[in-house]
Amino acid sequence: MRFSAATTAERLLPERLALRARPLLGQIDAALFTADERGEAGRMSLIAFAIRIVSAAIAFVSQVLLARWMGSFEYGIFVLVWTTMVIAGNISCFGFHTSIIRFIPEYRERGMTAELRGVLVASRLFVLVASTAMAFLGGLGVWYFSGAIESYYFVPFILGLICLPMIALSDVVQGISRAHSWAVSALSPTYLIRPVLILAFMAGALLAGYEPCAETALIAAILATYATTIIQLVSVTARVDRRLPQGPRNIRFRLWFAISLPIFLVESFFFLLTNADVLMVGFYMQPDDVAVYFATVKTLALVHFVYFAVKAGVAQRYAAIAHGEPDKLAGFARETVAWTFWPSLIMALVVLALGKPMLMLFGPGFDAGYPLLFLLVAGVVARAAVGPCESLLTMSGNQNICALVYAMTLAFNIGLSVLLIPQFGLWGAAIATALAMMFEAGALAFTVWRKLGIVMAIFAPPATAPEAR
Repeated sequence: MRFSAATTAERLLPERLALRARPLLGQIDAALFTADERGEAGRMSLIAFAIRIVSAAIAFVSQVLLARWMGSFEYGIFVLVWTTMVIAGNISCFGFHTSIIRFIPEYRERGMTAELRGVLVASRLFVLVASTAMAFLGGLGVWYFSGAIESYYFVPFILGLICLPMIALSDVVQGISRAHSWAVSALSPTYLIRPVLILAFMAGALLAGYEPCAETALIAAILATYATTIIQLVSVTARVDRRLPQGPRNIRFRLWFAISLPIFLVESFFFLLTNADVLMVGFYMQPDDVAVYFATVKTLALVHFVYFAVKAGVAQRYAAIAHGEPDKLAGFARETVAWTFWPSLIMALVVLALGKPMLMLFGPGFDAGYPLLFLLVAGVVARAAVGPCESLLTMSGNQNICALVYAMTLAFNIGLSVLLIPQFGLWGAAIATALAMMFEAGALAFTVWRKLGIVMAIFAPPATAPEAR
């Protein structure tokens, strides 16, 4: 028996109230519980949305506790190193963590089981080897340039690099889960289990008498990252093996790498763009300033997670209908804009209303970041107003132009940061980030319109380009 919100309401609510609610509940049933790509994507997005809500709460609480335990200086060191490792781990996947979302549905629908087996094995092995090599080279770089690095960053960066291979492997396993629409397997290890374990290991270390410093927090992060990634890898591999019978593997690495490389550029530029402000603040300012800015960004994550939840739910469905069904793709893409914008707007208002007391929880002086929220929220809402454009471009084979857009946006953001942060400090970082997000939203929406003839804007009427190409 399939669940129905409308039927359940008729059984539990008074008849008059059930009749009034039936049209809305019928739309919910159509969006979430049908067997087509719209229902599957809706379910995936809803689960991802719920996980990201819980994740945002866990992340906020854990960051508040870490900031209070370590103090702003040590906390600033930790968050700069950890942010750098998350970026490096994502980059060291070389696009396979996203291209796998495109390959798996395509091979499954076309019955290419040998290629499917091949890409599942090759993607994991390649990412593990590439990320390990990048960690080794990163360690050499930190040692070689140790004279140019502040002494308090040297050991934390060495420790952080130990996490890098497991961060990258977790990203590609997450991609495999997303390609199968396994939202819980994809998102819960990274966004729920890992932050809880980091907090638990850190608390255990402090109870054992270890110093509350960045090095201790990074050792806790190493233990948590290895535990969650290995468990996730074993679990997802077993689940895939049950679904896919054993047989020959066809390795087409050159093709996969050629497709993944532009996606790698897109993801790298996007990840750098998302975190460039924190890195630039760390380059120009002291760890205490990094701590305040990062706490402000973490508060803003309550708005960000809507965009990422929708993106996690729709990418594999874009891939499945991107070729040969332009009308269906256009209609579905337009729906995803509404899925992104309205919840983001609501969460933005909540964050602005509660931002100051939330920042005060981090400790004395952290509420200095509250005025920055107004600028940053404007940028996030602008991005939400065009929906997951980059996923639509990437999954429809337009990853090259998407990479170019992100390269331009990243250059725009860094250029503004270089000009504004030395002059205006944290305000300069917030202005640069907000303007860059607005530029990104406009450029991506225009690119989708030109390439696919789809209008991705919340208040724009549906229309097509004169000649989509």
